[in-house]
Amino acid sequence: MKKKILILPLLAIMLTGCAELMKMLETSVPTSAAPLTETEVANGLKEALITGAKNSSSILGATDGYYGDALVKILLPEEANVIIENISKIPGGQKLVDDVVLRVNRAAEDAAKEAAPIFINSIKQMTITDAFSILRGNDDAATQYLVRTTRTNLYNLYKPKIQTSTKKELIAGMSTKESWEKLTGAWNKFANSVAGRVGGFKPVNVDLDDYLTNKGLDGLFLKVKDEEKKIRTQASARITPLLEKVFGSLDK
Repeated sequence: MKKKILILPLLAIMLTGCAELMKMLETSVPTSAAPLTETEVANGLKEALITGAKNSSSILGATDGYYGDALVKILLPEEANVIIENISKIPGGQKLVDDVVLRVNRAAEDAAKEAAPIFINSIKQMTITDAFSILRGNDDAATQYLVRTTRTNLYNLYKPKIQTSTKKELIAGMSTKESWEKLTGAWNKFANSVAGRVGGFKPVNVDLDDYLTNKGLDGLFLKVKDEEKKIRTQASARITPLLEKVFGSLDK
């Protein structure tokens, strides 16, 4: 009987100890250790993409966002070197060339300000399958998703703004676009001739606006890629608990 009386307090102490131990374990285990749900992954990816898109649009939409960044600054095509060289020989010609490049980049900066809503519209349509594929994909998987789902709409946003810049008259009533078409038109006539084909020469892209628009978009997606990499690799870039949980799972 004495043994039973002694055992009861002992069991109570043990049970109390177990309860305290469980409480300690529960409070010491971070919430991020819990398995990620499909909803968390999808929402986390959407949150990351929206953050990256807004940051990229803000960076490039600022004054000198394109023009002041050597990695994304839009220059005239190499084929335009002849035009550049000829205009530079005219008094004040170099300034005219510089002004063309500046205006083209300003147009791209203006377009970048309006890029975020297009990104966000695409992001909202992301499926659970898309989200898991991006989370488990390469460092630029999210960027590639946006390239596939937004580039056409962004192209349609950028091109009219680029066209406005290239149609502006420069010298003797001729615009950048007209100068470019005159140059490439002459080249293409030669490249398509018998002598040109025998020599292996190929026509060049005569659509300057198309070239410049695509260069502008290349710069935009380069910035999106940079933002994605930060979120994937830098804990400090995960500015919300959900981002910490979703992308923190990649650190393990």
